[in-house]
Amino acid sequence: MAEERYVAYVGTYTRGKSEGIYILDIDTDTWTPTVRKAVSAYNPSDVLVSNSGEYLYCTTDQGVASFKIMPDGDLEFMNLQWTGGMRGCYLETDDEDNYLFVAGFYDGRISVMHLNDDGTIGDISDGVFHQGMGVDASGRNLMPHITCVKMAPDLKGLFAVDNGLDQVKSYDFDEKTGKLKLRDIIRCELDSHPRLVHVDWQGQIVYILMETANQVAVYKLPERGTLEENSFIKPIQKVPTLAGEHRRHSASFGMDFSRDRKHLFVSNTTTNIASIFDIDPDTGLLTMNCFGSLSGDYPKAIAAMPDGEHFIALGQNTGTITTYKVNYEEKYFLMSAKPLLVEQPNSIYIHKLA
Repeated sequence: MAEERYVAYVGTYTRGKSEGIYILDIDTDTWTPTVRKAVSAYNPSDVLVSNSGEYLYCTTDQGVASFKIMPDGDLEFMNLQWTGGMRGCYLETDDEDNYLFVAGFYDGRISVMHLNDDGTIGDISDGVFHQGMGVDASGRNLMPHITCVKMAPDLKGLFAVDNGLDQVKSYDFDEKTGKLKLRDIIRCELDSHPRLVHVDWQGQIVYILMETANQVAVYKLPERGTLEENSFIKPIQKVPTLAGEHRRHSASFGMDFSRDRKHLFVSNTTTNIASIFDIDPDTGLLTMNCFGSLSGDYPKAIAAMPDGEHFIALGQNTGTITTYKVNYEEKYFLMSAKPLLVEQPNSIYIHKLA
């Protein structure tokens, strides 16, 4: 049987010497990445591989760009499209790769883009602006800031995290028209600043990472086909991402799940700490396994390796990409390779080659 091959695509800010998207080869014996090359793109702060594994999409200051993934993992530019709003910060596709969803931090807009059969990005099918203010109009809550959009395939809907309004909105999505319609709103604790959302467990459990509250909030959806008014979602758990005094000086920023769905990884900026949770296989509830210091400053993104025993953290301010190995039984992790140097890394996607 042929050995599985993986690459990692790292999106960066190109305000300095960074060139765009960096392609990392991953040694599956040691799960150590090495930098192969950079592919030119302007401020590709978020990168996403299509569900088919054939195409990569990234945000740029001019809109969103598409690339064809070559057999060796190299990227070939295809096209660039404007989203109808300001630059995006997070990307998502539907299961069939018919649409690309773009979260807008600066303008609080969700842009829905058609995807063509050849993987290129088509025209805009919908654009929805969030409106309102949060509890503190003098700061971040002055206006909506959408930081994440995530499909809930079993519910034919989309979740949109609004970091400015302390809300996660759920939308019905019409696959024929490409239009969004507001269904419900999860109203998070004031000043908790939700940042990321993930739908798991056959579409029944929702995990929301709260940036300034430094916690993961877990919600349960009703059974499929029972989306009744006022019974859409209920909170079942809130767990801190850090212990004690660390919570007062940190911001939880990155979140990822192991591919076997047994563990959840969180990166915490300012304190430069990673937290790892065990996931109960029956309920989806979380229990802290361990947390520890990371090498590098301001880890905005964290990614679990496919083996489930390693993870990568990106140090944006130090320009470092560092790999760690986890000992779940002894409850600790250690750096397993020398950090790679890539200026201002911001996002990462680990991709299995065909």
